[in-house]
Amino acid sequence: MKSILFGILLPFAGTTLGAACVFFMRKRMGEKLQKTLAGFAGGVMVAASVWSLLIPAMDMSDDLGKLAFIPAVTGFVLGILFLLGLDSLIPHLHVNEEKPEGVKSHLKKTTMLVLAVTLHNIPEGMAVGVVFAGMQSMEGNITLMNALALSIGIAIQNFPEGAIISMPLHVNGMGKGMAFAYGTLSGVVEPLGALITLWLSAYLVPIMPYLLSFAAGAMMYVVVEELIPETSQGKHTNWGTIGFALGFSVMMMMDVALG
Repeated sequence: MKSILFGILLPFAGTTLGAACVFFMRKRMGEKLQKTLAGFAGGVMVAASVWSLLIPAMDMSDDLGKLAFIPAVTGFVLGILFLLGLDSLIPHLHVNEEKPEGVKSHLKKTTMLVLAVTLHNIPEGMAVGVVFAGMQSMEGNITLMNALALSIGIAIQNFPEGAIISMPLHVNGMGKGMAFAYGTLSGVVEPLGALITLWLSAYLVPIMPYLLSFAAGAMMYVVVEELIPETSQGKHTNWGTIGFALGFSVMMMMDVALG
C-alpha cells in the first residue's frame, strides 16, 4: 500500500517541485527552454501511452486472439473524445496565448492559466490510477516497477509544467508564494484522479483494457492538440523536436528497464 501511495503522489511532487522554481529563477523562462520542455513532456506522454497503457491493454485482451486490438482502439478513441469534450467546455488559457479556449466566461486570466495545465494533468492522473489498479488486479502482467516507471516519467515531465505555470504568473506581478500555490494547485487533480480510480478498481477489472487505452487516448490528445503545436510554432522549433526525442527515449528506457 505504501508503494502505491508513493507512486500516486510522485507526479504531484513533480508539479510542486517545478512550481517551486519561482523561488529560485528570477527571469522568464527562455523560448528555447520552453519548447524543449514542452517537447520533452510530449515525448514522455507518447512513450507512456504505448508501453505503459496500450501494450498492456492488448496483453489483457489475449483471449480475443486477432481481435485483441478492439478494446485498445475503442478505449483510445473514447479517451480522445473525452478530452475533446473537456477542451471545448472548460474555459482555459495557455501560456503565451491571448485568446482563451472553451466556453466564454468571466474567469480571471490566472484561473484560466491554471485550468489549462489542469486539463493536461487529468489524463495523467487517470493513467497512474489505472496502471496501479491493473497491477492490483494481477491482469496484463503489470508489475509494481511498470507502474512506478509511469509515475516517475510523468513526475519528470510535470516538473517543467509546474515551472511554466508559476513563473509567468510571478513575472506578471503575482507574489512568489501565490504563484507557487497556483502552480501546485494545477497538479492536485492527478492524485485525486488516481485515488478515485483505485477506489473503484474492484468494479473496473472487467473493463481494465478499455480504461488503460482510454487514458492513452486522453494523453495523446494533449500531445497532438497542444504540446506539438506549442513546439512547432515560431522560432527554435528544432529544440522542441530534440526535447520530444529525449522525453520519448527516457520514458521508453525506464519502462523497459524497470519492467
